[in-house]
Amino acid sequence: MSLEIKVPPVGESITEVVLSRWVKNDGDFVEMDEIIAELESDKATFELTAEQAGTLKIVASEGDTLEIGAVVCTIEVGGAAPAKEVKEEAPKAETPVAEKAAAPVAEKSGESYATGTPSPSAAKILAEKGIDATAVKGTGVDGRITKDDANNAQAGKPAAKAEAPKAAAQPVVAGSRNERREKMSPLRKTVAKRLVAVKNETAMLTTFNEVNMKPIMDLRAKYKDQFKEKHGVGLGFMSFFTKAVCEAAKDFPAVNARIEGEEIVYNDFVDVSIAVSAPKGLVVPIIRNADSMSLAQIEKTVIELATKARDSKLTIEEMTGGTFTITNGGVFGSMMSTPIINAPQSAILGMHNIIERPIAENKEVVIRPMMYIALSYDHRIIDGRESVGFLVRVKQLLEDPARLLLGV
Repeated sequence: MSLEIKVPPVGESITEVVLSRWVKNDGDFVEMDEIIAELESDKATFELTAEQAGTLKIVASEGDTLEIGAVVCTIEVGGAAPAKEVKEEAPKAETPVAEKAAAPVAEKSGESYATGTPSPSAAKILAEKGIDATAVKGTGVDGRITKDDANNAQAGKPAAKAEAPKAAAQPVVAGSRNERREKMSPLRKTVAKRLVAVKNETAMLTTFNEVNMKPIMDLRAKYKDQFKEKHGVGLGFMSFFTKAVCEAAKDFPAVNARIEGEEIVYNDFVDVSIAVSAPKGLVVPIIRNADSMSLAQIEKTVIELATKARDSKLTIEEMTGGTFTITNGGVFGSMMSTPIINAPQSAILGMHNIIERPIAENKEVVIRPMMYIALSYDHRIIDGRESVGFLVRVKQLLEDPARLLLGV
């Protein structure tokens, strides 16, 4: 019996997905609920599992764009398990006399219909590069040519060309001039569209300030061991910035608002989006009700969301919504930038790297660990006075962390 495995519904606004990777190969025996492939939408990555145990027959290739409900593969129920048993028991039944006669056949028995046959993804790579499958040795099950085999063959192809110029006098060009093309992932396409839309549809401006990080760094150094022992997480900068944003939003609610049609929607809560660089692109998971959280709760949530982002395990719900965004370019060494608003939000705060610089303090020049901070905002809803006031308030709270605990 053949069972069709189709693309499942993965969200209200998602109509198509991309088959990003086959976990199992064509012809493999799979168990029920075993992961067989990964599907990627414009918001997240999903795992496709086998609905029954049996032999996998691949229909769609890696990189294909599939609509919801499209057939990805079929499973021949119960087709492969008996074959393994026969393979193992067959040599036991042979007599010594029969072994001699069957010796040549035994050598060939290492080959099967799969020997030298490329998987769908491997066949696609070989076809694009014009490489004959017979020239590639398969390392997969029963000698099947895998995607890695095809990639290695592709990489080896220029090596043969490198020997050819011995007989021909060609112009010497320093360095490599190869080009390669890759199809944009759904996530990257969505990010690109959203960023362009924000630039075109908002009146975005950026205001800057700088923060003396010494008070926070002294506080962390003094209490980091007790904090970790009590709460099980380290005390980072993100929790201080998140708390500062939540406090400042109380005084400047427009920064935590959004425009819908001809109305301004004000929020009496703060859902802080944290920009995280994931393997497949930028994702922005959300700390819900951050304004009611303690520093320890914020740190735990940030670690949980960042781990999920790195493992591509974030759900759509964890990335949907948000009223204000914080992005930390400082982890990559950025000294100053103008972050782009995360629509439909109206503002985003950019953190940068901490550098010791000379500043004037009590009429004396001292060295302090300083950080530039930037607030990009939509001028349609946030005036200059509010944007500057918000950033100054954040600066005051960070330079006097006791205010964050006392709410003053």
